[in-house]
Amino acid sequence: MNSNLSYKGYNGTVIFCESEHVFHGKVIGIRSSLTYEGADIDELIADFHDAIDDYLESCAENNWTPEKPFKGSFNVRIGADLHREAVRSAATRDMNLNTFVTHAIQNAVMLSAE
Repeated sequence: MNSNLSYKGYNGTVIFCESEHVFHGKVIGIRSSLTYEGADIDELIADFHDAIDDYLESCAENNWTPEKPFKGSFNVRIGADLHREAVRSAATRDMNLNTFVTHAIQNAVMLSAE
């Protein structure tokens, strides 16, 4: 079973709680806390869609800008030594740190998909 849901550009987790016999999850990639649940996968998907729709409607009603998941930038704390070595390694490849880190993450994602 796929452990993620996607709707209108938002992504959410799928978790099954055996003790309660219920599926539940949360929207990932935004600061707002959006959760959903269902007794079966169809209910879970419907509640996930409702959570997203309710969030977007609430934003529209209150003139808020909805958060966009995964804007493409994030902060990483890696320690000074690793930071220095990453910059050096990037420079030897004629890359800036952003490009170097992007390539490293792409490689790690490809490896985890295998």
